[in-house]
Amino acid sequence: MRDFTLRTYKELLKSLETGEYECLTVEQYCAIRQGIGERKALPERYVIMRHDVDKRPWFAVEMAELEAQMGIKASYYFRIGKESNNPECIKRIAALGHEIGYHYEDMSLCGGDYEKAYAHFKEALEYFRQFYPVRTCCMHGAPTSKYDSRALWEKYDYHDLQIIGEPYYDVDFSKVVYLTDTGRCWDGFQYSLRDKIPEQQQRWINNYWTFHYTWEIVIAMEDHRLPAVLFTTHPQRWTNKWGAWMKELFEQNFKNMIKGVLSYKRGD
Repeated sequence: MRDFTLRTYKELLKSLETGEYECLTVEQYCAIRQGIGERKALPERYVIMRHDVDKRPWFAVEMAELEAQMGIKASYYFRIGKESNNPECIKRIAALGHEIGYHYEDMSLCGGDYEKAYAHFKEALEYFRQFYPVRTCCMHGAPTSKYDSRALWEKYDYHDLQIIGEPYYDVDFSKVVYLTDTGRCWDGFQYSLRDKIPEQQQRWINNYWTFHYTWEIVIAMEDHRLPAVLFTTHPQRWTNKWGAWMKELFEQNFKNMIKGVLSYKRGD
């Protein structure tokens, strides 16, 4: 079976059930940790499901429908640009019971101007709140930009906007392993410029909590070898359509080469 198809993703979801992992949205996780709401304790074994909708939002709808069929709720983060921001797709995913969040890149879009970026963030946040009462946001890496949009929070506080969580700040990575399909593999931290947790990565490698293929994760989840996990996927990668699957494969291989060059130049 090919990796990065919806069929393979379904097997990953089934492994969570077999391994007795409870699925949480980012919003649910942050609310529990902060004592917001009735639930005060995290499950004994859990995963946090996050999806960054960078482009091809209809692929995200297909993923969301599959999760809903299996009784799973996940977090879907949409960019404000037209390649991601499709109102019909956002409405469909929200109607399935999933969380909608803002995948922000405002420092990149505003050329590093803090005031313009914050105003842009607030405007985009209000836009997405017409579809869902957005309470979490998540940085878009924007690898070709020299600006890290998380720098916005050096001057401002997202809590002032009724945001309760940003995964890079509010997930306890001393207890939660981060697995992302950045680079179209699960060990693409060598390609990623920003979507990584460098201070924890070596510990995860030492504990054999890094993987290349989805099937390796499936086996590890079924065998209870992993602690809590934050999964991040990019839905445009996950399709059963052969043509779209091949297109994403070639595009990502090219991006990985570019990211490697950029990482070398920046000294990462």
